[in-house]
Amino acid sequence: MSSLPSLRERTRRAVHAEITRTAMALFVANGFDATTVDQIAAAAGISRRSFFHYFGSKEDVVLGDTDALGETVRAALEARPADESAWQAIRAAFLVLAESQGDLTEQLAVAHLYHDAPSLRARHLEKNLRWQELLAPDIQRRLGAPAGAAPDPRARAFVAAALACLDAAVDAWQESGGAADPAELFDQAVAALRA
Repeated sequence: MSSLPSLRERTRRAVHAEITRTAMALFVANGFDATTVDQIAAAAGISRRSFFHYFGSKEDVVLGDTDALGETVRAALEARPADESAWQAIRAAFLVLAESQGDLTEQLAVAHLYHDAPSLRARHLEKNLRWQELLAPDIQRRLGAPAGAAPDPRARAFVAAALACLDAAVDAWQESGGAADPAELFDQAVAALRA
């Protein structure tokens, strides 16, 4: 049996990608907050209802499926060697994020939108809180807590700090016009915390 996606799934992915491209062009041209779902739907040649069939909100066009991405990061973190330090493991797990991004121009456009749209920043903070819960159990184990131990605030604080370092690295990368190495910027942010 073939592992290729069905025609229906391929069509769905193509429509999703087309709506995303259309919306991103409108966001870049008009600003995120000034662009409405109705404008996106009209430009994409779909109904408002169809837009919500593909996306839960306008923010989801930019952020993507943060829950699925968080699960990918969690799986990458849990797959790291058991004796690897928490910092090494989370750094390696975050590298899967780079694999999920589009081309450089698209990545820079998304990074610019974050600075201009408070609603995107708010959704990003919500995502970080969900990811703290998702990633903390593995970090707690790496910090030496016994299996089945009560949640340790050190693990949540660690993940929050790692996500803050990631955000700082992305901001610095965006300010460099994409010239700087995001992994190196992350390392610099972590080094400042650990100094």
